[in-house]
Amino acid sequence: MAANLSFKELTKLVEDGSIDTVVAAIPDMQGRLMGKRFQAQYFVDTAWEESHCCKYLVATDLEMTPVENYKSTSWSSGHGDYVMKPDLSTMRRLPWLKGTAFVLCDLLDHATHKDIPHSPRAVLKKQLARLAEHGLTMTTATELEFFIFRESFEQMQDHKYHDMTPVSPYNEDYHIFQTTREEGVMQPIRNGLYGAGIRVESSKGEADPGQVELNIHYSDALDMADTHVLVKNAVKEIAWQNGRSVTFMAKWHHSAAGSSGHIHQSLCDKKGKSVFFDPKAKHGMSKLMQQALAGMLKHVDETTFFLAPYVNSYKRFAAGTFAPTSAVWSVDNRTAGYRVVSPGTDAVRVECRIGGADMNPYLALAAQIASMLAGIDGKLKLEPEFSGNAYGAEETRRIPKNLRAATAALRGSTMLREAMGDDVIDHYVRSAEWEQEDFDRVVTDYEVRRGFERA
Repeated sequence: MAANLSFKELTKLVEDGSIDTVVAAIPDMQGRLMGKRFQAQYFVDTAWEESHCCKYLVATDLEMTPVENYKSTSWSSGHGDYVMKPDLSTMRRLPWLKGTAFVLCDLLDHATHKDIPHSPRAVLKKQLARLAEHGLTMTTATELEFFIFRESFEQMQDHKYHDMTPVSPYNEDYHIFQTTREEGVMQPIRNGLYGAGIRVESSKGEADPGQVELNIHYSDALDMADTHVLVKNAVKEIAWQNGRSVTFMAKWHHSAAGSSGHIHQSLCDKKGKSVFFDPKAKHGMSKLMQQALAGMLKHVDETTFFLAPYVNSYKRFAAGTFAPTSAVWSVDNRTAGYRVVSPGTDAVRVECRIGGADMNPYLALAAQIASMLAGIDGKLKLEPEFSGNAYGAEETRRIPKNLRAATAALRGSTMLREAMGDDVIDHYVRSAEWEQEDFDRVVTDYEVRRGFERA
């Protein structure tokens, strides 16, 4: 996330009273922002160097439950502190919050001041370092889809998330009049993000009532992940300010379309020139691009958890919904898990369509890089292109059907263990296990409605 505010500029704005608050945050395991609001003068005097937070921030679930059996921290070890080290290159103003600046932080060990390996930003940075050893960089854009509802977050909570009303009444895919109904939220989102230095391209109606897609201009991988988490937080804050609520759940209702987090990705050399493009090759796909895509396909089972981290995530993968069910590749085909976009041009790239809007972008991008490098290092041969409707295809490679299957694949992944380290993989395996354990113990509204009288 390229800064739109230098530390010198921040200091001046604090002195003249324009900025009185600095939000310093880390991305947690779920890709949410966790941190502190500093009195701005204190930040520029002291906290810009470092602050502290509890270790459990990267060992909890969505409910902030301190989950047991993590090696990194536990009740028995006392849940100590990590260092929050502000990355001043991410500093920016937040136009939608009066007098507020924002900065992302890295998590460091107290004693060594080294990155905490399982912290999401560190997981991605390690894979980017591996790319750099190959003389490569990643260019990427992550699309975000979400639903807007008429009710506020508080009303949703009071009504226990029953009788939710999308802000528009019917399918609004590319629909201008329909999306006018949500401009009270979307216009301040686009303008607010632009004012924060984020290159917003557009928003559009998506495939169901109240569903929106927000497009951010491509960037390098770390910048894109940083932008992604800030955008999600901003969307929630601005919706709340306008009396609406939003959700990034992969599937908020079984009758509605899912919300995706598609990843557009290509690799470049150190000068920024695409190494995926070869004008003499079929579809313009270079040999290196073919190897990278072959790696993503071979290791799709192992990487799916980082694209679909919850039980709910797998309910999105349904035929005829524009969410994939088959892990095949095809040119400009939205039924395939991996879609080759802009064939025959220097913008040729791979769109991974497996990720949901609930993914953590740092972990998702790191897993994509690891699998691409496995394909490149192994000189893997790309399988033939799939043609036609992948939903109806038989005997194709399928995306894991549920979290249990994805967890087992992650646990047994030699590739990811070599790329990320055993401790990192074991940490996220425990996260996946807990999501399943917690879901398995809870009686759902569906079970009660279905079985209360009839069982």
